[in-house]
Amino acid sequence: MAVLAAGVAVTAPMAAQAADAVQLASDVFVERFHPAPGGRTARVLERAERLQPGDRVVFVVNWTARRGKDFTVTNPLPRTVSFQGTAGGDEEVSVDGGRTWGLLDDLVVREADGRLRHAVPEDVTHLRWRVPGAMAALGNGRMTYRGIVR
Repeated sequence: MAVLAAGVAVTAPMAAQAADAVQLASDVFVERFHPAPGGRTARVLERAERLQPGDRVVFVVNWTARRGKDFTVTNPLPRTVSFQGTAGGDEEVSVDGGRTWGLLDDLVVREADGRLRHAVPEDVTHLRWRVPGAMAALGNGRMTYRGIVR
């Protein structure tokens, strides 16, 4: 799935390893907050049709596996979206276009002047989840992550 809204391209996950046994489907939602009874605020997720800078988005990747084998889902993050985290925290990330992977806290970025600094969520270019065979045997699952449109 690709959504083009206000110049923001939102792409579907790249094919999972063992793609013949795994199907992927993705959705993109905009997170909105509306007044609710009692002075409360209601959080509402709306399908992303038009995205604007500053919009908070939630990406949902659903998978269905026909075999209980390990597989990996790799998802590029659109350049127009700044990564803000995942629901599970069990993902690996890349800050260099998918060449190297690790936990965000363990990665470094080389600045233009050669200095190294710790990577921050806004540096993330790709996400990767490893789904073990025992989980794949359940038949389906979901990964979610959040971002902000730049």
